[in-house]
Amino acid sequence: MKKLTLLIILVLAVADRAHAGDAAHLETKSKSSFQMDGNSRNPFWPIGWKPTAKLSEAGTDHIGPDIPVTAFVVSSITLEQGTRFAIVNGKIMQEGQQFGLQLGNQTYQITLKTIEDGRVILGRRNEEIVVQLRRK
Repeated sequence: MKKLTLLIILVLAVADRAHAGDAAHLETKSKSSFQMDGNSRNPFWPIGWKPTAKLSEAGTDHIGPDIPVTAFVVSSITLEQGTRFAIVNGKIMQEGQQFGLQLGNQTYQITLKTIEDGRVILGRRNEEIVVQLRRK
């Protein structure tokens, strides 16, 4: 049995060397390339996914009216050992997390400062917005 196994391995090794010598080397005529326009959709994004609105960097966040408390809905708050989560406008958020709020054609950058029992404190510029938990 050992001799037969050794013979099969030897025959396969010789056949592999003979086959490797026959293989022709392939040369590429031209390499493919991929160029993407600045405003086109990335083909690696999942189907149906759309990027979020970009926050303005030019300082337009510092102008405009105050944001009303009614623009935010806090539907759930979870207070655990060392971790605090809140669902604000349908998104799961942690303390310190930033998100964009779009009102009309303006996008405001909001920071979730603190999550407390029954309310969250949001920040924009130098103002704090206290939003109570919506209870049914």
